[in-house]
Amino acid sequence: MNSRLSNATIAKLPGAIAIPRYDRGAVTPGIVHLGVGAFHRAHQAAYVDACLADGGTDWGIVGVSLRSPDTRDALAPQDGLYTLAVRDSAGEKLQVVGSILSLLVAPEDPGAVLAALTDPRIRIVTLTITEKAYLRAADGALDEAHPDIVHDLANPGSPKTAHGFLAEALARRRAAGTPPFTVLCCDNLPANGATLHRLLVEFAKLRDARASAGDHPLAGYVADQVAFPSSMVDRIVPATTDADRSRIADELGLEDAWPVMTEPFRQWVVEDRFPAGRPAWEKFGVTMVEDVGPFEDMKLRLLNGAHSGIAYLGLLSGHATVDRAFADPAIRQFVDALWAEAIPTLPDDAGLDTTAYTAELAERFSNTALAHRTAQIANDGSQKLPQRIVASALECLEAGTELVHLTLVMAAWIAACAARGNTLPEGHFTDPLDAALTALLDQQLPANETVTAVFDLAGFAKDHAERQTLIELVAVHLVHLRREGPVLAFAALGIDSR
Repeated sequence: MNSRLSNATIAKLPGAIAIPRYDRGAVTPGIVHLGVGAFHRAHQAAYVDACLADGGTDWGIVGVSLRSPDTRDALAPQDGLYTLAVRDSAGEKLQVVGSILSLLVAPEDPGAVLAALTDPRIRIVTLTITEKAYLRAADGALDEAHPDIVHDLANPGSPKTAHGFLAEALARRRAAGTPPFTVLCCDNLPANGATLHRLLVEFAKLRDARASAGDHPLAGYVADQVAFPSSMVDRIVPATTDADRSRIADELGLEDAWPVMTEPFRQWVVEDRFPAGRPAWEKFGVTMVEDVGPFEDMKLRLLNGAHSGIAYLGLLSGHATVDRAFADPAIRQFVDALWAEAIPTLPDDAGLDTTAYTAELAERFSNTALAHRTAQIANDGSQKLPQRIVASALECLEAGTELVHLTLVMAAWIAACAARGNTLPEGHFTDPLDAALTALLDQQLPANETVTAVFDLAGFAKDHAERQTLIELVAVHLVHLRREGPVLAFAALGIDSR
């Protein structure tokens, strides 16, 4: 049995493995990250690691898990160290990342999380908590009836949600005369900074309504004094397998309980609004801009939209990973056509090079070393499809342009959900609406009724003038998928999949 990766053992690593080029003992915290999962460790934490090596040693990260202790349990014995394995078809490069100084688990000790958030040294709070954790209702507003929101309003000193932690920490900082931190959302939400800002103001208003007469309203403070820059993040990060752990341990000569697999490509576009300061990210490839919107739309609609199409059609076609699905000529042809539909919905005056971007995406999707599971991408479709697919489809309808490929992605999601427990394993992927979705799909209603009910449930295209047209277009694909699966659906688009 190998020893465990840690501060005490890192000097034993082979010389070919990159290690932190700074004194970790001299690093102080400047960032709290909510949602310290694999993506954060492959993306933001790696960028911060480079900044620490450049001398910015006051930007260490305190990682917070809002739900599970798994990451803390894996990394705490390793002093927060972990291996980042950058893989492509040509091979693999290993790097030990040291930017995470400590890890907290919110359900175990919410007071410790609030203490970290109110530490005057913390100037930025970043988030990767996934779309569903922002607790939005079907109309995009805060879900005031969600049990965790109800809990946090009743128990502000022991919150469960990101909203509760941020609001209570900002209230305490204001009371102590400590300047507010900047809140940097790194999730795939449309206009993510502005969206989180709006949700937190809504939450603060609910808090204010319960406050004592002498308390100072929080909503106005959050609205006017706290910065919420938007950002766009991009890096493919497959789930780590036991085989990955074994291979990495052999390379290190040490055990690493949770290494992270990723691709060479990475991108981060950030609106440059940080009143309390920030790391010098631009030195290491981060694009600092005034408006992240066009970059965000390009990524959501071309990368994430294609990923969803590949995932659902791949699952229905028997492909377990993205590279295998993308190597299927029918799916590859479909993705090219999907991009052709989505590209006209992007702003044509933002200087976006969609030709180069889609060529790069094709290379990334073909990376055989990542083994990015289609089932992993398929999770949470009801939360992801509105910004990845539905928004583009509605814009096509408004403009009178073709959208048959975008609508097939929606139908494929419904068909893939229905296939679980039949042609796909039970629970092969999950969705926040699973209980209601399963009950609905078990009724085996006609396609048009099914799509209408699913749209009602998920809130797709709510109150939009073209909603019924969109439903009818999706239903046509669902009929094909129910009859002969992707073969007939592709054939109806002129794609030969036989």
